[in-house]
Amino acid sequence: MRHLTLPVLGLALVASFTTVANSDTAANAAMLKAIEARQAQMQLYAFNLGQLGAMAKGEMPYDAGLASAAAGNLAQLSNLNGAAVWPMGSDIDSLGKDVTTALPAIWQSGSDVGAKAAALRDATAAMRAAAGESLEALQGAIGAVGASCGGCHKVYRQSDS
Repeated sequence: MRHLTLPVLGLALVASFTTVANSDTAANAAMLKAIEARQAQMQLYAFNLGQLGAMAKGEMPYDAGLASAAAGNLAQLSNLNGAAVWPMGSDIDSLGKDVTTALPAIWQSGSDVGAKAAALRDATAAMRAAAGESLEALQGAIGAVGASCGGCHKVYRQSDS
């Protein structure tokens, strides 16, 4: 019986390490999927804001329908519940700059990221109301959207430089 105990204990130990490794792999895969989803959301912000910005600067003709659609998209994006795509530990210090540029300050005590998200929601709601009215209305609303994006990025995203 003693001869059987050591191999059985060894197999149990290997099985427990394998389970931990597999759960770490699954958690890492889930973390990477969350980051991928939030980066896709940021790309959608950039795409829609790019259309509005090009109209506001005169780089493309103002189109009320396109402006309304892009502004509506921004407003919808800003109202998504992002909790699942911002898990704690999905930051540059934990995962590296090849994976994310999110700074750990997002999750630290005293973070005002929630207030910044609310400012984005307010700015995109105002943009949604203005964008289809006229070029001048779009131009008047776009600054607040850009400022709310930049306000968060300056504090909570590693700069490219």
